[in-house]
Amino acid sequence: MTTTSTAVASPVRVTTERSGELVRIVLDRPKGNILDLEMLAGLRAAVATLARAPGRTKLVVFEGAGPHFSFGASVPEHLPEKAGTLIPAFHAFFRELETLGIPTAAVVRGQCLGGAFELALWCGMVFAEPSARLGVPETKLGVFPPVAALALPWRVGGARATQLILTGEVVEAGAAFAMGLVDTVEDDAEAALGRYFDRHLADKSAVALRAAWRASRLRLAAALANSLPVLEAQYLRDLMRHRDPVEGLTAFLERRSPVWTHD
Repeated sequence: MTTTSTAVASPVRVTTERSGELVRIVLDRPKGNILDLEMLAGLRAAVATLARAPGRTKLVVFEGAGPHFSFGASVPEHLPEKAGTLIPAFHAFFRELETLGIPTAAVVRGQCLGGAFELALWCGMVFAEPSARLGVPETKLGVFPPVAALALPWRVGGARATQLILTGEVVEAGAAFAMGLVDTVEDDAEAALGRYFDRHLADKSAVALRAAWRASRLRLAAALANSLPVLEAQYLRDLMRHRDPVEGLTAFLERRSPVWTHD
């Protein structure tokens, strides 16, 4: 195995396995592995490196160091003074990842919430362990998850996606599997990932797999290109002019219940 850091002291660790056919991108700032601007910069750098020389890569795997995938995106950086930087950077990462055109998977243990759940949802396969807890609780903070608004209907259908987004429900691994949010639930998600790779990817051309990936996700990629900018504007320009989003985010940081004004 060869290990390469994307940057000095980066919170993202990149490893290559199986003679370069599998690239693992690890959120490496436990225990929360928070998706803040620094983490996003590391993720985007890792994707950019792959884009320059995809070589034999057949699968890109995302996972979190420690017991949790990630607690989600940085709440302080969602406040108005930084949201205009964080949200566009977060969405740019998804566009760059989709443009990369290499199949993706996520290995999920423990908490996988908010923006982290959006990352897992965007992957083609999600290998979960029984400890996994997944959801987009943004409405409890007075906001909403733009990427999940695209990715959840792709996985579970529009009606169920709407309910998950509206309620902010966090579901356990078994329930997530039953509704199609994850593809496997096993005690050893790494073993499940290895079997999947061996059975379905190992004997195929990386070029063919990448072409098939792009073809199969054409409609999702179009939604990302055309609809995400609309959702981003709705978030930054329309939602964040109200008081309640700031109250919800501030209350979370202060560990108290929000006092909604409905304004």
